[in-house]
Amino acid sequence: MITVFRYLFLFLISIGLQAQIPKQYNATEIYQKIQKLNILGNVLYLAAHPDDENTRFISYSANEKLFNTAYLSLTRGDGGQNLIGPEIREELGIIRTQELLAARRTDGGKQFFSRANDFGYSKTPNETLEIWDKNTILADVVWVIRKFKPDIIVCRFPTNGKGGHGHHTSSAILAEEAFDLAGDPTQFPEQLQYVQPWQPKRLVLNTGRWWNDSISEKDPNVVAHDLGVYNSYLGTSYNELAARSRSMHKSQGFGMIGNRGSQMEYFELQKGAAFDQSLWDGVVSNWERVKDSKKVQELVTQLSKNYTISNPSLSIPTLIQLRKELQKIEDPFWKKIKLQEVDELIKQCAGIYFEAKADDFAKTSQDSLQIDFEFLNRSNQNIRIESIKSTSLDFSKNLAQPLSYNTKIELKEKLTLQKLPISQPYWLKEKATLGTYQINDQTLIGIPENQPTITFTIHTVIEDQKIAYTIPLIYKWRDPVKGERYRPFIITPKITATLDQPIYLFSSSQEKEVIVTLKAGAQNQSGNIDIKAPNGWKLDYKNHFNLQNKGEELKLKVRLKPLQNAQNGNLIIFINGKKAQALRTIQYDHIPTQTWFPDSQIQLVYVPIKKTGKKIGYIEGAGDTTPEALRNIGYQIDLLKEEHLTLENLKQYDAILTGIRFLNINERADFMMPKLLQYAKEGGNLIVQYNTNHSLKTKHIAPYPLTLSRDRVTEEKAIVQFLKPDHPVLNSPNKLTKKDFEGWVQERGLYFPNEWDQHYQAILSWHDKNETDKKGSLLITPYGKGHYIYTGISFFRELPAGVPGAYRLLVNMIEL
Repeated sequence: MITVFRYLFLFLISIGLQAQIPKQYNATEIYQKIQKLNILGNVLYLAAHPDDENTRFISYSANEKLFNTAYLSLTRGDGGQNLIGPEIREELGIIRTQELLAARRTDGGKQFFSRANDFGYSKTPNETLEIWDKNTILADVVWVIRKFKPDIIVCRFPTNGKGGHGHHTSSAILAEEAFDLAGDPTQFPEQLQYVQPWQPKRLVLNTGRWWNDSISEKDPNVVAHDLGVYNSYLGTSYNELAARSRSMHKSQGFGMIGNRGSQMEYFELQKGAAFDQSLWDGVVSNWERVKDSKKVQELVTQLSKNYTISNPSLSIPTLIQLRKELQKIEDPFWKKIKLQEVDELIKQCAGIYFEAKADDFAKTSQDSLQIDFEFLNRSNQNIRIESIKSTSLDFSKNLAQPLSYNTKIELKEKLTLQKLPISQPYWLKEKATLGTYQINDQTLIGIPENQPTITFTIHTVIEDQKIAYTIPLIYKWRDPVKGERYRPFIITPKITATLDQPIYLFSSSQEKEVIVTLKAGAQNQSGNIDIKAPNGWKLDYKNHFNLQNKGEELKLKVRLKPLQNAQNGNLIIFINGKKAQALRTIQYDHIPTQTWFPDSQIQLVYVPIKKTGKKIGYIEGAGDTTPEALRNIGYQIDLLKEEHLTLENLKQYDAILTGIRFLNINERADFMMPKLLQYAKEGGNLIVQYNTNHSLKTKHIAPYPLTLSRDRVTEEKAIVQFLKPDHPVLNSPNKLTKKDFEGWVQERGLYFPNEWDQHYQAILSWHDKNETDKKGSLLITPYGKGHYIYTGISFFRELPAGVPGAYRLLVNMIEL
């Protein structure tokens, strides 16, 4: 059993290691960290998704008030759209997790998550809490409150539904209930072997005109704070810092321009102690909250008063004294936090640099590993390294090595890895339900990402104090353009089997070739590959492989053919009798490279589809996989740019499709749409997929007026009505029935038009429970000699999921 004390230590270490890249403070940052030593307070911001957080408030609370400030995002944002690439679902959740961590590294906050799975847009909290399993997520919120111990909880959304999303409203409901339960030892008692009950002082709503149009700071339950103030230590205002933080949400297109000047934010009391003038009223946030700490406060005051910005190392003797006094206090929570802060300040004031670099970013379990250690002291302080230890490697080395001023010590060690688990995001190790990730280890719940695969503890003696610093093993290399680059060190399978597509759809019985890429994670990998398909599929492939070198790849060709009785299902890869894992790498400049290893399998779908057209032009939008899906059923897809949009060139295409949110993200859309509309007028078939009504780059979205709205149908089983059952789009070349609208995933569609000109014909109608019919999901009009189609149907979700009816409907639209 892990004790409360030990768990707290592990929790604090986990916060310090999240960034992986060594952090070095400048002199003003060091001074601000010294000021923070006198602040003993915590604030928890709580909402539903990545991007829901108020980065201005987090920036202000963490850097002006110097409170430990964290954001609890109930989900990882898996159910949203991706504006920067093709990743969706689990992989989008990985991206958005890292974007939140990048945002927190920018604004100074910390990050937590619950086990809630973002299953997509939800209109009611009742639906959300049922799918999430309310008690599970409530337990997670209580858990985070108990381990972080916030004095104040700030909710982004109200409980009355004005947040516009069932997830948003649910976050507020759960926050209020958790506020009442976290201090009660009879609630979730299984948590108390790790944490203690905790009662926050107050819970507030970060309100404003959008929630309450009559909001006034004269209301005794409301306080207002100007969060737009300037921080001279950081050289920026919190508006500007918040914009940089929010701009880390790149997959959502939330790059922001930094504003300057006053910015009022309002906070409305929901539960707990009343306030007078300030959100922080009544919170004891100095050393008075810790018994027998007078000497500590005196030393911190002395440290601040005598700080020399030109030589921070002069503060080390006082920091050493402070460290000794901290060890005497009894409060385990603040003792650990402040000792960690002091130890980090000693390291930063001395200009200490410790690094452990691997010879490769990936190894297999029980492989050999070359590690280059670097130790440097850039002060005149008396520092000695006693030893290096790693529990994950069962490694220990005594050094007793003094660190002289600015003299680098390098050490090389060749080690053999112990039997280590594959580096898999902890929340993806078990299959999730629609609403909840399955995490069996209580101590992992809430932590944003895995701990580093391997860490080293550097045991030092500074003055007469034994201080241990834990650093992650990293991989570092030189990029000719970007310079010094880092990525996490990982453990990989000895061999991976990655299929070239997540789904193969067969629209006829014609044979197709599937490519399986075998990649060796270590030398001398050989054996047999077995492939299992659903009943009714004929397979032909070579089942033996032999890879001599690490990193070597073999492209294995698998010929697949559906027979007359072919069943839909998964094609699964086995290597040497065990289910294989694929290799998936996610690389973007704004986040560390991420790797995960899902099961090696693809979906096989056999659905006879009639089609006559052959060639389609596609103008990419915000990163969907529709072009690949259409290639899968035999269309030739050309990706078009603005320079291709001459009428003569466009005439070669049977249809032209624009990708999702094309009209929101393409700065040239205003110049491109008239050319596309002219193509339709001259006999072409133009299909425009969904766009939002916010930030349109053009007014030329259609040949006749239509108004985009926020109408959507989130129930994937919503009953469909054929408004024009005789229309060709429902009959040719494929006769559609209600059966084609079964088995859809996540939703029917989104951002439908709600008003349109009489030229358009509305083809389909559906609605969520207790709502009116939504008829704008598929609008078609003849235009000149051709056709124009606007659709909010979620093809970008249905096609990757292999929904047969979605393919048949889209083919009919293309063939119109």
